[in-house]
Amino acid sequence: MFTDRRLTEAYKNARVEYFNETSKYIFFSDVHRGNGSMSDEFARNRNIYHHALNYYYENGFTYVEAGDGDELLEYSDFKYTKNAHREVFDVIKDFFDEGRLIRLYGNHDLLLKNKKYVEENYYTNYDEYNEVFFDFLKGLKPIEALVLRNLETGQEIFTVHGHQGDAPNDQFAFFTKLSIRCFWRFLHGFGIRNPSSPVKNVTKRHKIEKNFNKWIQKNKIALICGHTHRFKFPKSEDLPYFNSGCCVYPTIITCIELTEGQIQLVRWKIKINSEGVLAIGRDVMRGPEPIESFDIR
Repeated sequence: MFTDRRLTEAYKNARVEYFNETSKYIFFSDVHRGNGSMSDEFARNRNIYHHALNYYYENGFTYVEAGDGDELLEYSDFKYTKNAHREVFDVIKDFFDEGRLIRLYGNHDLLLKNKKYVEENYYTNYDEYNEVFFDFLKGLKPIEALVLRNLETGQEIFTVHGHQGDAPNDQFAFFTKLSIRCFWRFLHGFGIRNPSSPVKNVTKRHKIEKNFNKWIQKNKIALICGHTHRFKFPKSEDLPYFNSGCCVYPTIITCIELTEGQIQLVRWKIKINSEGVLAIGRDVMRGPEPIESFDIR
């Protein structure tokens, strides 16, 4: 009930973006950029993510970050995160400066709902070498939800983070925030996970996904989200529920590409060749499939 109500509410208030056969979108979620400390789960995949972002920037994609991009539950002082991953944010700024960044918030970066917080932390950054402030993501307006609407067919693709209706991370998010900031963050460095998260809780994760499918069936709209960290690409007989996975798996990151009328699930990882040389490679895990094949109206 809560999931249906929250998703419907988010859909009604979503930003609408139109796409066609020439459009290119890349969906990442659950990047969880932290402050570079031992508990920063993103740090181990930073180079893979940086390389992937450069690829999508150079190839003309619009970057949709579907929530939990920055780990603001554990590290609310964002200045340390900006400095810890400076090269990554340089590429994100390139997307932003060209109008190719769409930033959604999730349960771990819910502070992005606060306009004052965004202005104070994202509008400027500090250059420690030259000792000057400079424009960072000035004018950034994070949103809860995005609707991509096909200019020709009217088909819609709804994107949210996916925490909507997940009680510990939505209705009771304040208490979850306190437990993470005061307790669980210190255990991450030892590999101990927060039990309120759906990532390692299979029963909870499957319940969330069932609620997503109920909403899709009722509203006849494809859904792209994250939150569970479990990548998902529907089979031909399944409802059109897509999940971009996350960027904190050991040694790999996953994402969803929507390009030129085709959609696919992609994995980036470090590979080794026969000569022992390490390189970052891109694999298509599922797809490509025509996006119109997931129109269930």
